[in-house]
Amino acid sequence: MSIPEITQKLLTTKKEKGLTFGDLEKILRRDEVWIASVIYRQASASEEEAKLLVEALGLDASYVKELTEYPLKGLGPIVPTDPLIYRFYEIMQVYGMPMKAVIHEKFGDGIMSAIDFTLDIEKEEDPKGERVKVVMSGKFLPYKKW
Repeated sequence: MSIPEITQKLLTTKKEKGLTFGDLEKILRRDEVWIASVIYRQASASEEEAKLLVEALGLDASYVKELTEYPLKGLGPIVPTDPLIYRFYEIMQVYGMPMKAVIHEKFGDGIMSAIDFTLDIEKEEDPKGERVKVVMSGKFLPYKKW
């Protein structure tokens, strides 16, 4: 997967400034995973959100326009055909890299276990229609050095 040039610049600047996605969450008043998805160009920000992000990173205002454009999301060679499974594929295409970035920031270099793992699906009542709540919990497994 190639990372867009703007993503490289935003991530490099974020790291140089010592900021976390959680820090940016407080500044933008948006969830850290959503902010990561903007940085990875899987979501678009409003002009106000883009300005806050660019200012927090100390970057030139020219970045605002690109962050407000609708991104090309999650291109991949294999697409599941079952509609429900496809939606999980779509979620990973759009939020996979942002989730990975936030997990690494919080835990370090490693993965979430799919063996020591739980998955709960809950039904939530909502005035706008029933909602599906998916809760995944996996043991963090750091990569070993040798």
